[in-house]
Amino acid sequence: MLTLASLSKYVTLAVFFAWTLLGAPALAPERTVSDHTIISPHDPKVRIQLPTGTHYAGGDRFVLYEIADCELHVFAEVDSAGVVQTLYWVQFEGYLPSKPDLHHTYDSPRRVNLGGLDFILDSWTWPKSPSTHQGSDLEHILALLRQKNYQLPDGMMCIRLVHLLDSEKRKELMIIYAESLVPFGVKAADLTETGKEHNRSAEIEQRIIQGAKQRISLETY
Repeated sequence: MLTLASLSKYVTLAVFFAWTLLGAPALAPERTVSDHTIISPHDPKVRIQLPTGTHYAGGDRFVLYEIADCELHVFAEVDSAGVVQTLYWVQFEGYLPSKPDLHHTYDSPRRVNLGGLDFILDSWTWPKSPSTHQGSDLEHILALLRQKNYQLPDGMMCIRLVHLLDSEKRKELMIIYAESLVPFGVKAADLTETGKEHNRSAEIEQRIIQGAKQRISLETY
């Protein structure tokens, strides 16, 4: 005979297995988006304004690899076919208090200043279908783009800008700005060290860095 106690036990188990299969509830984003502006009330307290031609593809907040609180937002400029021409990926990230020994480390010595904040600079290229790891921030970005039926072009160059909030290096603001390589007449593979257009890599990178500086307006408040 099924008693109230045993029924309660089965319900509890069912809820547990459902939670396990579906994952923990999604975290609510703490930043707001108004038109083409991201407003962050903390870590850091900043407004990031993008060009009026951008389309907001969405935002997400989740625990990244079980070690960091990650909130990201993505905007894109697309052509009439929905192919991304310019991508803006803005991410606020901080290690969880339960991971006190973790600190962000970056090897690049290059720096860029935006709105009075210093950013570490590095770059790379993406093929049309960049590889991802399960649960990664890139996987979340690509999922948001797919929901809008946006497609990546045949190669992009990405500029990553990282601002570390303090000497502890546990919280960061990351901005990834990427442009299609199609207007440059090259593919991602062409710009690798063994690629046929590798000698153009530095020139194209500088043009995309300038594009990021011109199109991204950042203001602390």
